[in-house]
Amino acid sequence: MGEKNFDLEERFVAFAANTVFFCSDLPRDMPGQYYGNQLLRSSGSSALNFGEMQGAQSDKDFKNKASISLKELKESRLNLKILAKVGYGDNTKREHLLNEVDQLVRIMATIIKNKY
Repeated sequence: MGEKNFDLEERFVAFAANTVFFCSDLPRDMPGQYYGNQLLRSSGSSALNFGEMQGAQSDKDFKNKASISLKELKESRLNLKILAKVGYGDNTKREHLLNEVDQLVRIMATIIKNKY
């Protein structure tokens, strides 16, 4: 597992951290607060569940944590698409986050597929 997992962990951490910066710049109105809070939760949860997946005690636990992480990534992606549709947030930052979350979704789906 070694180096590749560490790199992937760093990508999850960077994605969650960059989402914090993106959300801190969202408008403070009701939609900005709602979608910003949802995005913060799902991006952070994807990273935290990835971390739990790495320490899984069984194959069932591994699959469960990996599946939750993937679900949270997909929620983050959809949230970013909604924010794009309504023109909220910095376009460059949002596009960077969308690109990264697309890649992370593909990676996690492959990990789950290859493991089971």
